[in-house]
Amino acid sequence: MSESVSYYENPKEIEKKIWDLLINAVSNRSSEFRTPVFICGNDKDLDGRVVVIRKVNQQNNFIQYHSDIRSSKIEKIKKNPKCSILFYGKEEKIQLRVKAECEVNYNNKVTRESWEKTGHISRKCYLVTDGPGTKSDVPTSGLDNKFDNFDFTKEESEAGYKNFCVIKCNIKSIEWLYLAAKGHRRALIDLNGSKKFTWLVP
Repeated sequence: MSESVSYYENPKEIEKKIWDLLINAVSNRSSEFRTPVFICGNDKDLDGRVVVIRKVNQQNNFIQYHSDIRSSKIEKIKKNPKCSILFYGKEEKIQLRVKAECEVNYNNKVTRESWEKTGHISRKCYLVTDGPGTKSDVPTSGLDNKFDNFDFTKEESEAGYKNFCVIKCNIKSIEWLYLAAKGHRRALIDLNGSKKFTWLVP
């Protein structure tokens, strides 16, 4: 790369930066790119929520996160697998708008592999008696007191597997925006078929 050209004007360096940020977010709990906003639904019922990125695969262009199979977003995804994932890093001055198609993985090799890597304390949210969003007459975590107080073993946490699923987001495009004092930069990377890089006006 030429010394006179900043990374944000070099397509290859931009793509490398994007994937570096996403891959780092999986293991780096302090990464601003670890918890993007996931948006799904249709034109009559769009729905967004913050998710935690659990796996990133550059070679096959996908992102994964975990969910409860009873969540209302599961039916939305099954009806319309297209989604948008919005990332923003204040320090990096970078926004990523990812468009993808989702696969719901449940009780299969993908979920078992992810479940085995999930610590038993982190499995707590899958031990709730009723699904996320269920109405309650009182404020509640949804957990039995035993689980609410972390007083459970890894073996006992296995009961949560029946509620666990993995959402695999197959990336179709990534729109990158860099906010620079000398002038913003924006580009679209189309991953449908042959990869195509297009500059955009910010």
